Amino acid sequence: MLTCLFSLTMGLMPLNLAASQCKLSSQFNQLSQIEHQISLTELDNGLIVRQLNRPQQSTVAIASQFNVGSRNEIAGQTGYAHLFEHLLFKGSENAPNESYPQQMSAIGARFNASTHFDYTNYYVTVPAQALELSLFLEADRFIRPVLSETTVKNQQGAVLEEMATSIDNQPYLRPAMEYLLSQVAGSPYAHAIIGSKADVTSATAAELEQFHQRYYRPDAMQLSLVGKIDIDSTNTIKQYFADWQAPQHNLDEFSAVSVTPTATKTEIIDKRGPWPALLMAWHTVGRQHPDFEAVSLLQSHLFKNLKSALAANTLENPPQMLSYSIPLTMENHGVTNLVLVPRANTSLDELQNLVESLFSQVIENGLNDQALCTLKTVSLNDINQQLSNSQTLAKYLSNTSKRDKSFPLTQPWRRTEAVTSADIQRVTQEYFIDKAVRVDLLPPWYIRWGKGLLEILPQGFSEKLERWAL
Repeated sequence: MLTCLFSLTMGLMPLNLAASQCKLSSQFNQLSQIEHQISLTELDNGLIVRQLNRPQQSTVAIASQFNVGSRNEIAGQTGYAHLFEHLLFKGSENAPNESYPQQMSAIGARFNASTHFDYTNYYVTVPAQALELSLFLEADRFIRPVLSETTVKNQQGAVLEEMATSIDNQPYLRPAMEYLLSQVAGSPYAHAIIGSKADVTSATAAELEQFHQRYYRPDAMQLSLVGKIDIDSTNTIKQYFADWQAPQHNLDEFSAVSVTPTATKTEIIDKRGPWPALLMAWHTVGRQHPDFEAVSLLQSHLFKNLKSALAANTLENPPQMLSYSIPLTMENHGVTNLVLVPRANTSLDELQNLVESLFSQVIENGLNDQALCTLKTVSLNDINQQLSNSQTLAKYLSNTSKRDKSFPLTQPWRRTEAVTSADIQRVTQEYFIDKAVRVDLLPPWYIRWGKGLLEILPQGFSEKLERWAL
């Protein structure tokens, strides 16, 4: 990702110097040691299996990820990936109805699943002695699910309840989400993961069976085992998964989303809103893009930790009561976002000016060696800390991208290690400067009126009223 001939010719020396200055070798060695212990197997049907034996443990974490998410859904079938995730807990050929959760609960297992834009994952932690049973049950529900109209109807109700609780009953959320999705209209990412109420309600068992046959296939699956593996797990996996044949049609293929980022602004007024807030979003890149690591470090520098630029610039008498950022990472697109809730005497315009000043500082000054080193150290430490948990590591391994197939831990880090200050300045200019999608989240008129009054009152008086209200 070096941007000019000078950077290219000088790149190796600063990289080696930075590595020694940052003293990251011990953390990187931890990552490398874990990776060297991972065995990689690919079955003839395309199923990728990674295993890491941790004999000191008494459990095994199993993570199964399928390359199917909301981006695979066609018009009229939004929400099918998420609905099908629910159904895979509700009966298969050899474990009908509630047998799967009942048996998992009986052996003391912890299990769950989640659906994303690009993938669906299933994860369970079981006692080591129950590994063979668990692999049998996982294979059975993935390969031979049983979908009845009654089960489908029940899970439609569960999804609609989840939709109401997590989205529609929350102030601002549904219209803000739809506005951001409209920015990528025409792309596979233009609808919500949970789908529309109409599509979820109209789904039939036959349609969902077709969805399964098309997308739940061995060559779209990564299976990871981490923990105490006493049995001959590779042969056990082959016993239960090797006869599963991939369908004749090819896997869906996707390309990078084409977006020309421009500054936009809109307002969302919600009578349930308790207080104004500012939502800012920037279209960036997916995790396959060469700029992904630089954008990730920039996000961390600006918003993502207690020593971020935002925190440092608002350490004393901060203009916001609350701020949070949860970037959306997809294969072929990315969205950096920031929500700021203002203090009583701070306007939304002032908050936007504050955020824009942070980007301007990066453009003008870049990041010095120490700041860049700190960002990379935090990134590497976070990875090592997460991967100390077997379930988190299993999920991480099952989410390995194709380019990192043989080096799932060290290769992504090498790309992060190679990011320079010039890279961060470049991506700041390319994806962030004058490209914010601004959404003003506004409560009813009387709260807005009171908030506007507080903004023009003397600061001390406004703060007293704010403390009283809080």
